[in-house]
Amino acid sequence: MNAPAITADLPVVVIGAGPAGLAAAAHLADRGLDFLVLEAGPHAGAATRDWAHVRLFSRWGEVVDPAAEKLLAPTGWVKPDVASYPTGGEWAERYLQPLADVLGDRVRFGARVTGVSRAGRDRTVDADRDGQPFVVHIEHADGREERVFARAVIDASGTWSTPGPAGGSGLPALGEKAAADRITYRVPSLKDPAVRGRYAGKRTAVIGSGASAFTALAYLAALAETDEGAGTKALWVLRRGISGSTFGGGEADQLPARGALGLAAKAAVDNGYAAAVTGFRTDAIERDTDGRLILVDEDGRRLDAVDEVIVLTGFRPDLTFLNELRLGLDERLQAPVELAPLIDPNQHSCGTVYPHGVNELSHPEKDVYLVGMKSYGRAPTFLAMTGYEQVRSIAAHLAGDQEAAERVELTLPETGVCGGAGLFDQPEPTEQNSGGCCTAPATLTIGAPASSGGC
Repeated sequence: MNAPAITADLPVVVIGAGPAGLAAAAHLADRGLDFLVLEAGPHAGAATRDWAHVRLFSRWGEVVDPAAEKLLAPTGWVKPDVASYPTGGEWAERYLQPLADVLGDRVRFGARVTGVSRAGRDRTVDADRDGQPFVVHIEHADGREERVFARAVIDASGTWSTPGPAGGSGLPALGEKAAADRITYRVPSLKDPAVRGRYAGKRTAVIGSGASAFTALAYLAALAETDEGAGTKALWVLRRGISGSTFGGGEADQLPARGALGLAAKAAVDNGYAAAVTGFRTDAIERDTDGRLILVDEDGRRLDAVDEVIVLTGFRPDLTFLNELRLGLDERLQAPVELAPLIDPNQHSCGTVYPHGVNELSHPEKDVYLVGMKSYGRAPTFLAMTGYEQVRSIAAHLAGDQEAAERVELTLPETGVCGGAGLFDQPEPTEQNSGGCCTAPATLTIGAPASSGGC
């Protein structure tokens, strides 16, 4: 198949039918632009359904895109109570799938993107590069291969498929792969009897310091309070020390459920359901004679054996299928170079990340954009509202409305979370972590709405 002669007549290809991808499609539709959404999974929000049991810390009113709502309204779709908190499953079933249904055959499922390039140009070729359409290679669920051409590519494939490892160096710990039968990289669904039995009455290490780790600690503590879960213990493994910001913004968080989540994790520690180990960077995972796992620090420190390990060390973008494109990515975060300084977790917190759009998301390769969770690379604390603003701006730009593309149409709540992954085991007191929105929170009873781990 030869590349089309007129690139402007081609669709915009959107990779991923999750929240950001479907919002991008809605905004493109609103602008009258042709588009094609390619989703590897069998349903809309395939990744979101994987954490169907986890409740978001954002309300319904904060996770429905305005352009999407505009498309859904004529169908008789009823918007859920804006003040309530959906689970991942509810978000997918009550919003993402209906939105995909409205978009119709412009959304294709079981279509995994395996490569993106310029037609007839690998990444080394300069000649007439910007004048060539994008060529997108697709592998279908039945094994069939296809390629389509596009005027622009919006990659909203997220980071769910590439979780971070237990190893403190960013690489898997020695023995981590061999111990896969006792390790999970997701917040477990403890409402599932089979999953609950795996953790009830057991000693579980939770590695990580973000919202997902808070959720796992709260879930395990709740299990420990039941008759079935008597004896359940969590070992919370942190690469840094505990400071006033460790448990988030607490009651000062402008997303109250997110603040409550941190307080729930603190309650798990205060009530003895979880013990914290700080300054521990896992170097190896060994088995004892009973098959239990022993975590070994890079300095040789060994923890008492655990039955299970939950690794929640964040996510990272899969860039392999974009290898023939000229992306401008920050060397640390793997986020667009203009965006990275705005979201660096070592520098930004407590509402200092502001809404951004096409200018911050552009690359040396014209008209290719990473959006949603993928745009943040390895940075945490992404909000769905941020993704919706990103794709609104990009759609406006592709439609030729630069004024709208550069206009900010979103006010984000303060994050209420100081710091991020951090560089030191024992953070020095600063104005950010000694008071204000990030003072040490008070204890709260477990049971507040939990986090989605990134929405």
